[in-house]
Amino acid sequence: MTGTATRNLYLVRHGEALPDESGLTEGGRQQATLLGQRLRDIPFAAVHHGPLPRAEQTARLIAGQLKNVPLEASEVAGDYIPHMPTRGELPEESADFYLRFLADATDEEQERGPVLARQALDLFTGPLDAAEDRHELVVTHNFLIAWLVRDAVRAPKWRWLGLNYCNAALTVIRYVPGRAPYLLVTNDMRHLPAELRWTGFPPEVHV
Repeated sequence: MTGTATRNLYLVRHGEALPDESGLTEGGRQQATLLGQRLRDIPFAAVHHGPLPRAEQTARLIAGQLKNVPLEASEVAGDYIPHMPTRGELPEESADFYLRFLADATDEEQERGPVLARQALDLFTGPLDAAEDRHELVVTHNFLIAWLVRDAVRAPKWRWLGLNYCNAALTVIRYVPGRAPYLLVTNDMRHLPAELRWTGFPPEVHV
């Protein structure tokens, strides 16, 4: 990837969602607000967010703690399957598990997701042709964060599977001209009190 300026990309999964995914729980609202407070001194150029209510509400609550940062809704920051692997791409021991996980994906989802995923790489990753370094925040969903982290560490396309991110956790990737991407932090929840961490994950994976 070429460019003259550094891009600092901050990735956030939306806050804890209501069971019907129509918005955030009270805990999810608290998660978003606390994250916004953590990020308030970063000079963001924009806050991008997916179109679904849980992502939009999270982005607005975060932006409410920032200093006049524009909100930009983007389908590219939405919830979709970024890559549909074939059995031959997957490790033998986990192929059945992942293929079952993806079995309900419709033809439309299988076609649309990879197109958006390629657009996400174009829009959100790599150094910039700009006069100054830039900080950008993307409020999105688990799959897209996994896809962008996978790309940053140059893992195979299927490896977005098995990467999981907590609600309102922070992941930061730094794209410096002439260098491989830096994965600075991943799944960072230190801005959240213990009772608001690991939401949506079974107890056995909490650390």
